[in-house]
Amino acid sequence: MQLASREPQPMIELNMTPLIDVLLVLIIMFIITVPLQSHAVKIDLPGKSPVTLKPDPVRNLLTIAPDGVARWNGTAADDATLLATLRTSGTMRPQPELHLRPDARARYERVDEVLAMTKRAGITRMGFVGNEAYERF
Repeated sequence: MQLASREPQPMIELNMTPLIDVLLVLIIMFIITVPLQSHAVKIDLPGKSPVTLKPDPVRNLLTIAPDGVARWNGTAADDATLLATLRTSGTMRPQPELHLRPDARARYERVDEVLAMTKRAGITRMGFVGNEAYERF
């Protein structure tokens, strides 16, 4: 009678775990490196027409509301429009007076931004009006 040999036998099954791990890494690398396909067509559409403010040749009033909105002679203006209007006013000869009236509840940072714009625009004839609103502060 022949005894069963105790020698190790070759494994017939293949260990699939490392193969699956490598395939998952390759799939993730493929997803990351492939650029996204978009079918969008980029078109530059005209925006709303910019507000143009004309400075008065004698005197202009610049107010700052509590919510930070700047108004040039009563018309609300964004920063770009305000800077362009201030530059136009700064180049006029004689330069018109600029009366700055910030609301007492307006944030100081916003008032400081507007003051910096007036300086960059070359405004030299400027005065603060409505200072009596600050007496109680």
